[in-house]
Amino acid sequence: MVFLDAIGVLAALAGFLIFIYHIGFTHVPDELLVIQHLFNVILWIIVLSALTGVYIKNWQYGQLKLRIAELAIVPVLLLILDARTGFTGIDWSQTGLHYFLNRSLAVHTIIILSLIVEISTSSLNFNNRNTNPGLLFAFSFIFIIAFGTGLLLLPNATYTGIAFTDAFFTSTSAVCVTGLIVVDTATYFTPLGQIFIIVLIQIGGLGIMTFTSFFGYFFKGGATFGNEFLLKDLINEEKLGEIFNTLLKIIALTFSIEAIGAVIIYSTLDPTLFKGDLSVIGFSVFHSVSAFCNAGFSTLSGNLYEPGFRNNYNLHYIIGVLIILGGLGFPIVFNYYRLVSHFIKNKYRQYSQNSRYIHTPKIINANTRMVVITTLLLLVVGFAFFMYSEYDHSLKGLSLGGKVAGAFFGSVTTRTAGFNTVDMSMLAPATILVYFFLMWIGASPASTGGGIKTTTFAVAILNFVSMAKGKDRTEAFGRELSNESGRRAFSVIFLSFLVIGLSVLMLTITDGHLDLTKIIFEVISAFGTVGLSLGITSQLSLEGKWVIVVTMFLGRVGTLTILVGLFRKMRNYAYNYPIEDIMIN
Repeated sequence: MVFLDAIGVLAALAGFLIFIYHIGFTHVPDELLVIQHLFNVILWIIVLSALTGVYIKNWQYGQLKLRIAELAIVPVLLLILDARTGFTGIDWSQTGLHYFLNRSLAVHTIIILSLIVEISTSSLNFNNRNTNPGLLFAFSFIFIIAFGTGLLLLPNATYTGIAFTDAFFTSTSAVCVTGLIVVDTATYFTPLGQIFIIVLIQIGGLGIMTFTSFFGYFFKGGATFGNEFLLKDLINEEKLGEIFNTLLKIIALTFSIEAIGAVIIYSTLDPTLFKGDLSVIGFSVFHSVSAFCNAGFSTLSGNLYEPGFRNNYNLHYIIGVLIILGGLGFPIVFNYYRLVSHFIKNKYRQYSQNSRYIHTPKIINANTRMVVITTLLLLVVGFAFFMYSEYDHSLKGLSLGGKVAGAFFGSVTTRTAGFNTVDMSMLAPATILVYFFLMWIGASPASTGGGIKTTTFAVAILNFVSMAKGKDRTEAFGRELSNESGRRAFSVIFLSFLVIGLSVLMLTITDGHLDLTKIIFEVISAFGTVGLSLGITSQLSLEGKWVIVVTMFLGRVGTLTILVGLFRKMRNYAYNYPIEDIMIN
């Protein structure tokens, strides 16, 4: 059975490589004919592997549901093969299905679906209780960055070719949802290359483990206790029995918000600025995904400051809302979803059953309140300061509505988003300093954003306030915060300063001719996975680009996560040393 599984994985992988070769290179007719024959061979292998696996594992061991997904693909595969080879003698050209079944798009889709099924079900075999979640999380990002680099190096992904370092930089920026670019996304990459970038952004925003685990659960019909124990840490779910439901909610919520965002963005656009309806749809989908994932990539050379878009304030507001939703974190959104759901149920019970009983569960916990309050405070403070500081600088000449929209977006985009609606070269020095602060804090935990996170900043503030008051513990919202929370907050803050400081030091060595303020801005933007720049990204030396690559990776994955993964956790000892105070101040 293991041999059959290996055959299925290898067939799907081979089919995917042929698919990449097909779309990534320009071919002569003879090559296209060979490629189509190879596709037919791969499809037949997948069919035979699936049918054999269903027979052996399901009818022999009574585990039909474990192969139900592969069994469902078989009829579609047979229809496609019959339309391509005609082995049944049916003349599909006389039916409307021939146009769809015989197209390369149908083959590409089924190949990708087969690969997703095989990799997702196989990935659960690697997820067990002994697997280090921190290292698994980090290596999953390294893998997808390397894979994305290969895609961007394909000849058909760019108009004039791209250097390896630039491809790796772009892939890292996309997977780490940063948005820093060394080449213009709008003019350097073909539509195929832009599709690769947005796919990398989507995978990087949610995490490759989220995708593979979800589809693994879905196609395999379940998972072992070891799988669930590992995934519990990766998706921040407390209950093992709710792992699949949480994964389903994350995937469904993400695609739903992005779809709604794309529709609204589409409604705000001027069609005359595009070449056709397909370009408008592509722009809407690309920017909705990029905004919700807090990536900041744009298909406009001037980002949202591009003429024709810089004064589209409705577009700015909807992208700003998508950024906020993506940066809040999935647990926060789920908590408020449950709160609204209970509110509706209570109202329904009152009116339909004439009941006075109101169920008020404890849903909005201290973590949720801390995230929401900190986020709102940072947005309000950022808005007020941006309006005051930039009133006669980057916002000069705009109407009052334009100034409000610009100040709002300026406050939002620094929270790891990377879009810009103003000329970054016109920012006042005071605004740049505030940008340092906001980019460093970033978004919230378990979100698509980066930075040290809002809760880290809030816990640090609460800790020194309690110290100033002479308290021996840290409290918030009627709860005592654990010592572990304080220790993690201190560690994250210290490591952030360490990484930022070392990165700035290295850039001053490799690119000392650049302005120091711009270098610091670039490093903090990379570490916070923000993507804003004062215009020096493309001017970086080869060594400087790799410094930023490492900074983006550490900012997205988390330096503390990597350190925890590298060092084995010490077991608890049944003794304590005598306590002694150390002079601090």
